[in-house]
This record gives sequence, C-alpha cells and structure tokens, in this order.
Amino acid sequence: MSGNEDTRQNSGALTEGQAARMLAGMNEVIRAGEEMRKLRAEMIQLFAGFGWTQDKIAALADMSQPAVSKQMAKSRPDDRLPPPMELHLDQRDSAWLEGRLWGLAEEVSETLDDSAHCTRYVNALARGKKRFTPQNVDELRRLVEEDLRRHQAELPGGHRHAYDQISRHLDVPTKAGATAGSASVRRALAHEIQRDRLRGEA
Repeated sequence: MSGNEDTRQNSGALTEGQAARMLAGMNEVIRAGEEMRKLRAEMIQLFAGFGWTQDKIAALADMSQPAVSKQMAKSRPDDRLPPPMELHLDQRDSAWLEGRLWGLAEEVSETLDDSAHCTRYVNALARGKKRFTPQNVDELRRLVEEDLRRHQAELPGGHRHAYDQISRHLDVPTKAGATAGSASVRRALAHEIQRDRLRGEA
C-alpha cells in the first residue's frame, strides 16, 4: 500500500482502490438490472407471439395490463408480433447451447445441495456478475464436468447425457441459419427447457 493510501485509510477516508471496488459492484447490479428489464421486455414479445393475451402476460409477469400494453407498443412500434420460436431442445446455436449448459449446471448444483464446484459460477451468472463470454462458458464446462466425474453416483444419468450432448455441439459449432430471438432470450428459454427435461427424467 502506498503512503497516500495508508494515510487516507488511517484517517478514516476511503482509498481509491476501495472506492473503485464499491463502484464496480454497484455497476454490476445496475447492469444486471438493465439487462433483466430488457430480457423481460423481449420475453413479453415472445409470449405475445405465442398468442397469449395481454391480461395473461400481465398476470404471469406480475404487471398491470396497461404496463404490458405500453411495453409492447414501445418494443414493436410497427405493431408486428415476432414469429413463434421453436422450443425443441436440440438446437445448435451457441446461445441455445449456453442456456442448456447453464440449466444443467443449476440442476447439478441443487442436486448436490449447493456443494458442487459449479455453484459459485452458477450464482454469479444468475446475479449478472458473470457474463456468457467464451472464457466463462469454458470455465463453467470444466466445473460441471468435474462435478459429474466426482459425483457420478449421486447424479442421475440424464445429467451426464445432457452434458455430453451440449459439450459435443459446443466443440463442433454448426453454421446455424437465422434464429428467432436475441441471444439472451434463447439462453433463458434453453435454460428453462433443459431444467424441465432433467427434472422429468429424474
């Protein structure tokens, strides 16, 4: 620690390093909140594309119907609904595969009562402290694979099968055509569908 930082700390003032860490943490929360609001807006459009009424969406989202209507008008000023998305599990674009991996990691973590190696990473992703960069996806894969190897007897076989599928497709990316929905929407959907599939197979 420099002499200036030592003096500020002893006098009760924050150091620049402390202030930077505090502001960085706040920025993470703000960014995560903004990203979540954007994701919710996109999901509202998706549900409308499935033919759900604004009243139904409002009830599910815990919003008022006028708030849903305003959100939809702001998101699609040309008044056109997005085409319905395919929701089958076997899709090969990277965002979909990342969502499947995320869902699998959460199931592994919960099955092992949060003692899994991947638990901290899963929590960081859920809170927006980690993003889906190639490096972070690789690290999550490594942690999930380690949990599957160490806890083979405690985890259902479907977990290993899902991991093998996801990992194989991530290793050999396919040239996917145009996919409906943003990357964040596709991750969120794949995450939920993967978790439901694993629970159904348990």
